[in-house]
Amino acid sequence: MKQAFGKSLRLLSSSDFQSVFDGATARISHQHFLILARANQLDHPRLGLVIAKKHIRLAVARNRIKRLIRESFRQQQQSLAGIDVIVLARKGMDDLTNPVIAKQLQQQWQRVIRKLSQTPQPARNEQR
Repeated sequence: MKQAFGKSLRLLSSSDFQSVFDGATARISHQHFLILARANQLDHPRLGLVIAKKHIRLAVARNRIKRLIRESFRQQQQSLAGIDVIVLARKGMDDLTNPVIAKQLQQQWQRVIRKLSQTPQPARNEQR
């Protein structure tokens, strides 16, 4: 599998985001971010980011956090296959160093994988 982060790996439309917000089967809460996840009907994961200006004032900091989250997601994409994920940043995330954010995200991805593997998955609709 390619290790890129193309358009197919992003939640692009508001309906994509809304389906995760409404039907999240995993809510992984952390002091600096919240991860919402649900199974999708695809063979690859998709990522959506909500990095509010209210919580992280400087654009430079918001962009740095987005880059770190995307890179962490890209490295984990094979183990996250078939999952839609939204990461919401919380106040104070911009105070963390890059290695700390990367380590915390790594731990949270494992929690997402564990939690979704315990949840019964909806049957995929097979079309013939």
